[in-house]
Amino acid sequence: MAEYVIHTKHVEETMYIGEQLAKVAMPGDVFALDGDLGAGKTHFSKGFAKGLHVEGNVNSPTFTIIKQYKGRLPLYHIDAYRLDDGEGEEIGLFDVIDGEGVSVIEWASIIEDELPDHTVRISLTRVSDEERQLQFKGVDERFEQVLKEFGQ
Repeated sequence: MAEYVIHTKHVEETMYIGEQLAKVAMPGDVFALDGDLGAGKTHFSKGFAKGLHVEGNVNSPTFTIIKQYKGRLPLYHIDAYRLDDGEGEEIGLFDVIDGEGVSVIEWASIIEDELPDHTVRISLTRVSDEERQLQFKGVDERFEQVLKEFGQ
């Protein structure tokens, strides 16, 4: 599995990367996002939703923990920030992750030990007000081609 580092110059570019990855996503794919507040996790998720043809407003599910959206595939947008260790299983989180949709999990390091092996891990870092660094780990062949287009 490959690793990639991509620098974006503005929010729209971060969203565009999410959008392009979603276009090749398949049922059962899991994307684990981590980064400080304001790093771009929700913007990446919005772009991902656009790539799945989700209509309507997509926002962070901080208080609901899981939001489901209809698109080319079901999108499960998850915010693990308020979960305690082991709580994901109690609320049925892994039934959702193992389902027929695609899961995008913000603050995923909180439930890191519970994530499936095939998870694509994305660390987002705020470089400046507009610039971000996205580090991808666990990338398979489907996503490699998309990420290569953005350079390394």
